[in-house]
Parts: sequence; structure tokens; C-alpha cells
Amino acid sequence: MKTKFAGTMLAAILAVSFALLLAACDHKEDPKAEAPPKAQVQPDLDANNFAVDHPEQFPLATAAEFKAAPALNVTGVVQPDISRAVPVISIAAGRVVEVKARLGDQVKKGQLLLRVQSNDVSGAYQNYLKAVNDERLAHQQLDRSQLLYDKGAIAQSALEQTQTAESDAKVDLNAASEQLRLLGVDKDHPSGIVNVVAPISGVITDQQVTNAAGVQGLAGPNPFTVADLSYVWIVCDVY
Repeated sequence: MKTKFAGTMLAAILAVSFALLLAACDHKEDPKAEAPPKAQVQPDLDANNFAVDHPEQFPLATAAEFKAAPALNVTGVVQPDISRAVPVISIAAGRVVEVKARLGDQVKKGQLLLRVQSNDVSGAYQNYLKAVNDERLAHQQLDRSQLLYDKGAIAQSALEQTQTAESDAKVDLNAASEQLRLLGVDKDHPSGIVNVVAPISGVITDQQVTNAAGVQGLAGPNPFTVADLSYVWIVCDVY
């Protein structure tokens, strides 16, 4: 009887323990119930209720309006003003015998930049001498025709023809003289060397010629470019 009773008691204890275990597994805890109560903040705008360490490091200032312009950081390059960049032109074609300046040099207006040996000078001087002889001959014929006309030996139309010829000869002579002047050649002391000078004062920003190089006159690249850098452009890439 004792053994049977003990077995019954053990079974009852196990059943109760199992029931309690099942009840514990079914129970779900509520996190909100375990959370601390929400803090209530009471604002206090009185600065006297606060203490700051080292107050000298935090000076007080009166708030004021400040207008700030918007800033845009971009990349860019500085370029000469295109209206102030003047090409140096060699009227005569030929071979460079001397370069008197180089890229980056500061030059003055009229300063010698290079010297060119050119056959254009000999051709222009030959045309000038021919124009001088033609004008002298036309002038002599005009004087002779004027004398004959005054004596009634020729008609007025013949005199007018010699006057026209003499005027045409003067035009040709002036054109030949101007060609020598453009080439920079002294008609009284001709030379096969043409001097090329700076057209303006400024800085040489481009150089396309070296010693013993050839220049092609107006048909080729400009030997130099002189720019006045007192005003420049700043070209920026703005996206």
C-alpha cells in the first residue's frame, strides 16, 4: 500500500509541474509594461539657472541679419583678350636669318622681332626702278608734246594722250614706292633683308618661327603673336 501511494504522489507532482511549465511557456511578457515611465521635460528659459564652465570662451553677441552671396567654385583658365592680341605679319616670304625675340618676352611697339632674307625685295626694287624710268620718259614726252602743241605742230588730242601717259607713270611709281615701304626697304639704300617689327606693345604669347626657318608671307602662319595683357579674360567651366 505504501508503494502504491508513493507512486500516485509522484505522478501528481509531475502532472502539476508539467502544467506549470506549459503555463509559463504560454505567458508572453509585455515590454511596455517593463519600460520606465516617460520623462516629463519642464522648459526653463531663465539663463541665470544655468552655470557654464569658462564663460569667457563663449562671449555673448546680439543676433543680426547677414546677407551672404551664393558662391560657386569652378575651374577656369586665364586667356588674353582676343581684341588685344595682334599677329605679327611678315609681308615678304623668305628665310629667317635672325630672331630677336622669343615667347614670353615683353616688347615695345616698333621693336625689331626678326629679320627675313627675301627675294621679294629684289623683285619690288626692280619694279620701282622700272617705274622711275617710265615716269621720267613720260615726263619728257609730255614736255616735248607741250612744246609742239604751243607751236601748233600737234593737235590737242596728242597732248592729252601724253598727259594721260605721264599720269599713269606717276601712279605706277607711287605703287612701286609703297611696295618698298611695306617691305621695310629704303629705296635709296635697298637690301635683301626685311625687318619685321612689333605692331603693338605687349607680351609675345605665341611663336611659330625659329632661326633658319622659312616664312611664307601672308599665306603662312604668323611668326609671332603679341598680346596686351593689361586686360585678360577668365573663362570658367560652369556645369
